[in-house]
Amino acid sequence: MHIPVESYRLPNGLQVVLSEDHTAPIVAVNLWYHVGSANERLERTGFAHLFEHMLFQGSANVEANEHFELVQRAGGTLNGSTWLDRTNYYETLPSHQLALALWLEADRMGRMLPAMTQQKLDTQRDVVKNERRWTVDNQPYGTWWERLPALVFPEGHPFNHSLIGSMEHLTDASLEDVAAFFQLYYTPDNAVLTVAGDFDRAEAMRLIEEYYGSIPRGEARPPLRDMTLPPVFGDTRREVVPDAVALPRLFVACRTPVFGTDGYYAASLASAVLGLRTGCRLEQSLVRRQRVASQASAFTYDLAKGSDMLVVDATAHPGVTPEQLEAAVLAELDAIHRDGVTEAEITRARALIETSFVTSMQSAAERADQLSRFATYFGDASLVNTQVDRYRAISAADVSALARERLGPDNRVLLMYVPAEADVDEADAVLEATA
Repeated sequence: MHIPVESYRLPNGLQVVLSEDHTAPIVAVNLWYHVGSANERLERTGFAHLFEHMLFQGSANVEANEHFELVQRAGGTLNGSTWLDRTNYYETLPSHQLALALWLEADRMGRMLPAMTQQKLDTQRDVVKNERRWTVDNQPYGTWWERLPALVFPEGHPFNHSLIGSMEHLTDASLEDVAAFFQLYYTPDNAVLTVAGDFDRAEAMRLIEEYYGSIPRGEARPPLRDMTLPPVFGDTRREVVPDAVALPRLFVACRTPVFGTDGYYAASLASAVLGLRTGCRLEQSLVRRQRVASQASAFTYDLAKGSDMLVVDATAHPGVTPEQLEAAVLAELDAIHRDGVTEAEITRARALIETSFVTSMQSAAERADQLSRFATYFGDASLVNTQVDRYRAISAADVSALARERLGPDNRVLLMYVPAEADVDEADAVLEATA
């Protein structure tokens, strides 16, 4: 399939992407800011995620939570999300409500600071703290997505620290800190605005100029700290975490090439061979034949800077010990590292990825998000139309070469969760012995 894409910039630097599709009477508005946890100061982590909440607390012409109310009353849906290197906000509405979504996003981009108060900051800071308690601190295995990047990326690296932030840093954040962060990063020259779906091109361009054209550019932003890393760790590293869990769970991460490179597509296919859907190696071997795991999967983080990560995630079957789970998972990694993959496996993996991608592009919201993604990372939204061909260009030999280079014992981080009542010292000793 070919997705229509038109891109241009306003004088204030806002990158605009338009993709018309009159199949259904809906339109998606998607705004990516090129800021995430990687942009935070080390003594003020959690700001990017805090702003995901703050930007729904009103602006000069919108009351707190009115953004939600207006979109939902118009028959639409909306939300936002934060990642290591971007924050996005999005609405999907009936076509005739395009102006509402564009105006709401423009008002908080250009006129949020007048509505920012200490009370709103205090309220949302407590909301984020409770979210941390609920999803991380008190959630079984909940700390994995903090601990794993901290093992993969060295201390001081922009991807090393927690995305949600620490309790201490959230407590210490002042209104002045928050305002300064907003002025630096939530500006038109650091954003991509995508409109996809059923809309009139001329009317959309007129509205965008009217609502966004007068918002001033931001000031010079500080560069990210150095993200350069060796392609491999040079050894196998591990951490054992006693937790309030019933079953052992193992995460294995390998450094892989960044999103958008040829090596990324090879790593993505390797992860699909290992852990995508029920026909993958991990499911067939660990879950069905050996019955050492109750679930097993593999995926890439899709990071576009520094280094990406290929992650294997396996939870033990009842009665299986941590050392048995680790041995089985590493045996599968050793096999793909040693023997590579077959043409049949790559054909299956490629078909699954292509089907998922093409299906997602039928959705105006998903299409808008992907267009914003490529425009943000690479300055070219039309790259969305090359993705199927990029995967088709990768051969089994390419994936086997990637596996030999990046999936061996010299490039593995192991994060093992064990039931808290287990003898952690004994488990650690056994895990060391199996390395």
